[in-house]
Amino acid sequence: MIIKSSYTKEDLIQSGEGNLGGMENGKLPLAPMLMIDRIVDINNTGGKYGNGQIIAELDVTDELWFFHCHFKGDPVMPGCLGLDGMWQLVGFFLSWSGGLGRGRALGVGDLKFKGQVRPYHDKITYKIDIKKLLKRGTKYMVWADGELSTSKDRVIYFAKNLQVGLFDNLTYDFGDDPSLDSF
Repeated sequence: MIIKSSYTKEDLIQSGEGNLGGMENGKLPLAPMLMIDRIVDINNTGGKYGNGQIIAELDVTDELWFFHCHFKGDPVMPGCLGLDGMWQLVGFFLSWSGGLGRGRALGVGDLKFKGQVRPYHDKITYKIDIKKLLKRGTKYMVWADGELSTSKDRVIYFAKNLQVGLFDNLTYDFGDDPSLDSF
């Protein structure tokens, strides 16, 4: 992983291509599932718990794919995509912290939506506060709290205990034998 304190959209795409941290390690998804345009700041000492923080943004335009199908005449970003953006950032933090292996979202303790993302918003901002980072050899797991706010700095999504792990033993069975899937 190329360690920096901020990342451009091009950097994030390189992560998805496997060029930032390697093909066998944690990667961000590619478009259209990549829910981040830039990481403004990533560190391992800040945030509410002093264990690290990520601030990231997604530019909002009416051209985003989900506004054309969710819902006709009533466009709104699906809440699950904002949640996925949080998981993407927490997983990125794991690789950024030196973890190896393929990332998987493991859960969220509590999630609340107090608003919605609409095409007229300019951007959304993610704020992730790392609660706990567990390292056991090359296995890494993290717990974090996250918020998503609209361009008017109104926090509308609240997630507690987001959990993501990196695993070095995941295999893709190509549908031949599902029992080979280790997760």
